[in-house]
Parts: sequence; C-alpha cells; structure tokens
Amino acid sequence: MAGSVPCAAASAAEPPVPQLPKIAPIPVKVVVVANFEPGEDKGDAPGEFQLWAEREHLDEKIAVRGVLHPLLRNKDGLYGIVWGNAGSLLSGVGEQLTALLLDPRFDFSKTYWLFTGISGVDPQVASVGSAAWSRWVVSGDTLREFDDREVAKNWPYGLFAIGAKAPNQLPDNPDSFAGMTDAGALSMAVTLDQGLAQWAFDMTKAVPIPDNADLARARAAWTGYPNAQKPPFVLMGETLGSVRYWHGPARTQWARDWVRLWTGGKGRFVMTNMESQSMAGAMLNGAAQGLVDPRRVLVLRTASNPSMPPPGVDALNSVGDEGPGQLVAYEANYRVGAPVVHELLAGWAKYRDTVPGAPRP
Repeated sequence: MAGSVPCAAASAAEPPVPQLPKIAPIPVKVVVVANFEPGEDKGDAPGEFQLWAEREHLDEKIAVRGVLHPLLRNKDGLYGIVWGNAGSLLSGVGEQLTALLLDPRFDFSKTYWLFTGISGVDPQVASVGSAAWSRWVVSGDTLREFDDREVAKNWPYGLFAIGAKAPNQLPDNPDSFAGMTDAGALSMAVTLDQGLAQWAFDMTKAVPIPDNADLARARAAWTGYPNAQKPPFVLMGETLGSVRYWHGPARTQWARDWVRLWTGGKGRFVMTNMESQSMAGAMLNGAAQGLVDPRRVLVLRTASNPSMPPPGVDALNSVGDEGPGQLVAYEANYRVGAPVVHELLAGWAKYRDTVPGAPRP
C-alpha cells in the first residue's frame, strides 16, 4: 500500500529493550512463625508474636504479596511472621505461607523454620504452661464423621479414618476413596526430623518456665492427674491440628487414639491447636517443589489450657478458659524457642549445610 512503512525497517529503528540485572535471592537462615497477634506487634497486650518481635528487635518490615502481615527481620538475619489477629480466622494460614515461599526475593532452601504457638494440652501428659517439641504433626481435619449418638454401641466415638470402617483402624480400602487405597496415600501425619527435634529438646529441657499463683491454684483441681499438677516443664510430644476447636474428655481420648494410630504407636498426643496441620501441608508442598528442606522444620507448642475439664467440672464451664495460662504460654514459647534460634544463627557456618541432631536411622 502506498505510504506504508515496511515492518522490518520499523523494527530496526526501535531501540533494544534494556535487560535488568538479575538479583540473587536472599538466603534466609531462620524464620519464627506465629499464628495470631491481637493488636500491635509491640507495646500492647501480647499475643503469640509480640515477645519475639520485641526481644529479638524485629524492626525491619518487608511487605509480601499475598500475606496479610509484613515479614519482619533483624540485623542478625532472624525473620519473623504472624498470620493475622483474632478477627482473621478465615484468612488461610496455609495459603499465606505458600505466598511467602513463592516470593522470588528469598531463598528458603536452607532455612530453619520454628513454628510456634499456644495450644490445649492433654492433662494426662503435661500441665498448663508446659512446652512440647513435636516429632509428628497430625491432622485431625480429613476424616469420616458420624453423630456420636448414632454410632454402633461398641464405638467410642463417631470419628474414623477415610478408607476405614470403624474408629482406630487405618484405611484398608473398604469403599475406596477416589482411587486411594492405602494408609500411606491417606496419611494424616507429617513426620518431622526426629534428630533435629531431639537436639532442640536436649538444648532446652532444663529451661525454667515462669510459674504463678493462679496456675498453682488451677493445678490443684487435677486430682488423679500427676503431670497436670506439676509446674510447667519442657517435654517432647506431638501436636494435633484441627480447624474445629474441640474440648472434653471424649474428644481428648479420640486425639490420643488418632495420634497413636497415625504415628504407628510411636507418637503421643500432647498439644491440640487449629493451625499446625495447615502449615505442615504448606511445607510439604513447598518441599515437593524444592523451595524448602523439610528436615529443617521445628514445631514448638505451649499449653495455655487443658484439652478437657478437671474432675467434677462441666466441659461447658471450662472450654476456652485460657485466662491464667495464656501469658505463661506466650512466655514459655519465647523462652524455650529462643535458645534454639540463637544457636542456629550463631553456628550458621556449620548449620547451613548440616542439620543438627542425632543421625537418622
């Protein structure tokens, strides 16, 4: 067509597009992960994150797309994050963790993760204020459920595994679920690095946890439960995550049985909370994509309340009764977790390439 300019000539006249220099992602050493903070990160009533933010001087804020709260950092290379506040129960902690893992500014391939938080505790095993290092994270979400009033007379409750026909049975393929036929495919347990968990416990088992008169008075009600009557202490034991806030002796027995079932009888139920299973799932996905090293995950839960009422007390009168225990649980979380974090940072030249702990079988 008359007056037209050949495409080749037009292309030749355009200047080349400049190439931006590639920026290497930041290698992250340690991340402390908390679940909620009711107000500000510093200076008001504490939640799960505030003691970490204040005492570790997590002063630098880094916005992360897809995460509600900024990632915080200090000069020593410690990072910290909290997923929300008491009004953000639907915000999706697993989705936010995935968004963080996918941020190209950071290299999490050798990062140690300390997942912290308060929990309900089994009074058979430990007392309010106690802190437990987990070897397994067990999910209590994905299962089959019948109303307890409608189950067979020999059933203890109406909760049982998908792919099984009764409580306390692993899946064995009755009524195959979407083509999945075995317990491995339907596993509800994430195995943490046993050596790393033992290393953390050995380092912190003698850490003193502050006690107070309110806790001591509450412990007196636990006749017949010697571990519930002890002052707060550090132990090893498993965490069960469920989005349902359950409470009572029957559900506590279910939790004991469920953890025992999915850990092959090796684990024991100690702590119950609402987030661990979602975070463990996100870390599994991240590991499958090569974003994180699953051997470098630590889970520390501290007891803010029992998972059932003391003898002679109605469950409705004790559910959510975390008043005297919350502040001690926040304090225990920091006091027990901090020595591990400090050791990983101070010994980074060694721990960058070698995960601490006893050799794994």
